[in-house]
Parts: sequence; structure tokens; C-alpha cells
Amino acid sequence: MKAIYLDCFSGISGNMLLGAFLQAGVPRDFLKKELSRIPIAGEFSWEDSLVERCGIHATYVEIRLEGNDPKRGKAHAHPHGHRSFADIRKMLEASSLGEPVKEKAIAIFEVLAKAEGKIHGKPYEEVTFHEVGAVDSIVDIVGTALALDYLAIERVFVSAVNTGTGTVECAHGTMPVPAPATAELLLGFSSYHTGTKQELTTPTGAAVLKALGAPAMSLPREFSAERIAYGAGSAELDTPNVLRMYVGNYEGRGSSPLCLLEANIDDMNPQVYGYLYERLLAAGALDVWTTPIFMKKNRPAATLSILCETEKKEELSGIVFSESTSIGLRVIPVDTRLEANRRIATIETKYGTVRCKISAWAGSIVSISAEYEDCRRLAEEKGVPLKEVQFEAVRQMRARLGD
Repeated sequence: MKAIYLDCFSGISGNMLLGAFLQAGVPRDFLKKELSRIPIAGEFSWEDSLVERCGIHATYVEIRLEGNDPKRGKAHAHPHGHRSFADIRKMLEASSLGEPVKEKAIAIFEVLAKAEGKIHGKPYEEVTFHEVGAVDSIVDIVGTALALDYLAIERVFVSAVNTGTGTVECAHGTMPVPAPATAELLLGFSSYHTGTKQELTTPTGAAVLKALGAPAMSLPREFSAERIAYGAGSAELDTPNVLRMYVGNYEGRGSSPLCLLEANIDDMNPQVYGYLYERLLAAGALDVWTTPIFMKKNRPAATLSILCETEKKEELSGIVFSESTSIGLRVIPVDTRLEANRRIATIETKYGTVRCKISAWAGSIVSISAEYEDCRRLAEEKGVPLKEVQFEAVRQMRARLGD
């Protein structure tokens, strides 16, 4: 599977991530086109450039708000009309972005809202963002979700994280580095505080790690790197102020064993299941499904099943208890799961570009499937049946592979 390893020796921020993704091969035109799908598209402009940080060439991304003086810098570009987490989620859900992109972006903002809510003692749904709710950070987070989807990244590994030292000016005054939200988000990750007196890891960068990343002190043994990309931070430091991103393939399953969470539910509105599925998958569930059953008194019901890494069971159980009517879960250890090798390849069809998932077992191709969201978008744009786009993509991919 496609994976990235983030080497955060100089911290991580939203614009550093975007810069690294651009250098890794995500087209700027693709990002700009897709970002135009969110309602705030008219509120910002985008500039990226190749810069040098202590001899390392890296890509620097700057998001400028329309009507702001660029000489004042990014720290002064936040509007005072703050957005709540509920506002941001509603905005993203109403956009025409692909569902996987929406899920990732909302998951990042959700962990951010929960961290802020814990710090300020309020429900996360009611959290009103300041710095992180500004337009540039929305662009950073949605852009990151778009880039991960474009590169078909399935796993994100994270090194120890340098947070920097000193203090930082926030909406609530002068705060120590790491800022409270950053410190909360980095729980469970290895972090250290060294270098210049400056904030190196921002809440936005930390939220991406919390929502999507897995700690790894070094490149995993099963990770095979294909290329390295660098995203630049804003400041010139005595050390390279860059995020190093390894892009490659990961052949392992991970160190955490798997388990199956199950609950029998006979008293829940069926409309809730779709939302529950989205929440669980965005939080890291490997698969979610329901099976029709009959319970006592011959009541129609469903068994909710969640396959996950064991280290995720507490978080996923919390989602089940908060979002469903279940008050108990069975935890069943999964001794072994066999997985076919898989990779993503892109094919040009007469309708447009389609990503295909190619699976192999024992050295032979066993399955080729076209990415649903790509095919759906092209079917709508070209006015043709969805199944025709899917068939054409698979046919051309089989022809290319000689299958």
C-alpha cells in the first residue's frame, strides 16, 4: 500500500505539509481546482515557490487572504469572524469534494475541536476556532486531505516531533511552546523541545498527525521509499526549517494486532448507521458492516461489526457508545488476516483520468477495480452511465497489464 513517513525534525505545519506534497508530485493545478469546490474559495489566493533552507531546496506555500496586506504576514491574516467546528463541518459536507477527502478533513478538524474543547472546558461541537479556524488553516487541512487522496496514501507514519521552544502569541495571550492545543494533540507521540525559541509545530500540523498518523521512531522495516520531498516553514533558522516527507510503499500490516468489536442493536433509527459508519472509518476503523439478525421477542435487529487495530479499540468504542444506542461491545481478538498485495495505478480513458486498485496474490493479479469517486465524477461530467466509465477503466487497465 502507498504510504508516507513524516520526518518532523523541524516540526510540522499545514503549509509545510502542502509544500512537501507539491514537491512529491501533487499538481498545483489539481489542488487549486479542487480547493475551488469549498465555499471560501473567493477568500484566499495561493502562491508557492522554491526556496532554500540551510542548503536544502524546499517548496514554500503561502495562503493569502483577499484584502489583507501580505507584508504583515500570515500571523496577521486571520479574520475576526471565527468559525465553529459545526460551521466548518457543515461547510465541508455541503461542498462537492469527494467523500474520502471530506472524511479526512472533518476528522482532522474534529480532533482539533476536541483538544480545544478539553482545554477550554466546553463541548467540542461548540468550539469556536481562532487561528486554526481561519481561512488559511482550512485550506491547509483540506489541501492535505486532497493530496493524500491524489497520491492514494493509506498509511501515515510519524517520527519524533520537534515542537520548538519559547512562547507564541495566541488569541488568548502569550502561551508556552508547544501551545496547549498542540501539546494535547501530541499525546501518544514522541516529542521533544529543542532549537531556536520559536513554534515549530502548529496545532494544524499536530491535528493532522493525531487524526491520521501512527508513531514510528524511524522508517518502518516494511517501508520502501521511492522519493523524498521537502516542505519549507516560514522562518529562516540556524537549522533547516523543513518537513521531510518520504513517499513509498508499505508492505506490512503494522505492529498492532487486530480485533473485532461487535454489538447487537435493536432500538436505533436506521438513518444513524450511515453517519456512524463515516465516524468510525474516519477514526481509523479498517472495516465496518452490519448483519441483519433477530433478537429476543423476534425483534428485527442488526449486528454492528468493526474491524480495527487493537490500539484503536478504546477510541472506536467511545464513538459507538456516544453515537449509537449500544451500551456494550464484544471484543474478539483476530489472530490472522490475509491480505493481497495492492497498489494504485492511474489510467487515461476516453472519459478522463481514473485511479484503479490492483490486487495480487502469489504473484498473480486477482482483482482490478476502478475508483468509484473518479468514475462517478466523470459519469456526471460526461453524461454517460457510471458502469460504462467503470468498465472502460478496468478494460484499459487490463490491456495495459496484459491481463
